[in-house]
Amino acid sequence: MNARRPTISDVARAAGVSPSTASVVFSGKTPVSEATREKVLAAAAELGYLGPDPRAASLRRGRSGIVGVVSGGRLGSVFGDPVMRITMDALADAVAPIGAGLLLLREGSVVAGEPTLMTAPIDAAVLIGCSALLRDHLASVRARGIPVVVIEGDGGEGVPRIALDNREAQRVAAEHVRDLGHTDVVAVTMPFRWGSEAGWLSTDDERTTSVDVVADRLAGFRDVFPDAPVYAAVDSSIDAGAAAGRALFAGSGPHPTAVVAQSDLLAVGVLRAAEEAGLHVPGDVSVTGFDGIVVDGLAPYELTTLVQPAWEKGRAAGETVAALLAGDAAASHSFTSTFRIGNTTSPVAVTS
Repeated sequence: MNARRPTISDVARAAGVSPSTASVVFSGKTPVSEATREKVLAAAAELGYLGPDPRAASLRRGRSGIVGVVSGGRLGSVFGDPVMRITMDALADAVAPIGAGLLLLREGSVVAGEPTLMTAPIDAAVLIGCSALLRDHLASVRARGIPVVVIEGDGGEGVPRIALDNREAQRVAAEHVRDLGHTDVVAVTMPFRWGSEAGWLSTDDERTTSVDVVADRLAGFRDVFPDAPVYAAVDSSIDAGAAAGRALFAGSGPHPTAVVAQSDLLAVGVLRAAEEAGLHVPGDVSVTGFDGIVVDGLAPYELTTLVQPAWEKGRAAGETVAALLAGDAAASHSFTSTFRIGNTTSPVAVTS
């Protein structure tokens, strides 16, 4: 049989102080003398007491202290994407003052027993993007009394949104390419449906795109190039961008003179594939990205891209969560991207 876990009362008895005095030594909420503090800590060490049980504090508050964060795609992609890391850091920073931490959840768990948006003991949920599957779950989550905030997506009426001008910004990049004289242009998108395979998008694929960010950026591209081909990558990474680029530049036939990528990581991958194919950037092919991140080893290139306020988005989401948990009204927030011209785009080459 396992030994009973020592309690704060056991520590107080061993130290010869009241339970309330022993408690404040660990909480730090009330000053105590150094002698008392040392006596209580020595008793705790001798008994093997590791501190207050966080579950008990959660029960007293009626909260778990956990904010669930759901992002489509693989969980590993969250840590591999600089924009996601910055957003998550800012979100964690904003909820820390209310004693909350983050729990990263899959959109739809495939592992038995793994916590999901529907089962995890969370106080609030932040959805990064909003797919059809997540929208199906939202009513049930809100019925549990759990506040929800959506970053770059639409959770429906009553759900605060942290919006980015995805369509408008992507349109600016497409217009830039068009104004440089490019007509043979291809868009490289993030997955149009989480878990989808890489490949060329059909009209039906575009119509059924279920990831808000992808749909909005594609709509901005379509505002300028309504009939241009579109290639969907398997995820937003340099490797996925390179795989897409190899498909675009395969063979000796005509290739696009410009590629509008939905993320900087995809754009860097496309750029690498162009180099592999013996093409010069931007002389043979112009490439644009989206995000404005720092990519190590990219020199001498500086991407033409949209710089988005990733930290501000995450911070706004966290502050909105804190307001909702305090019972306050929470408004939606909108952010804009800044177009930055680098050296990866140039006028279309004139052939004789």
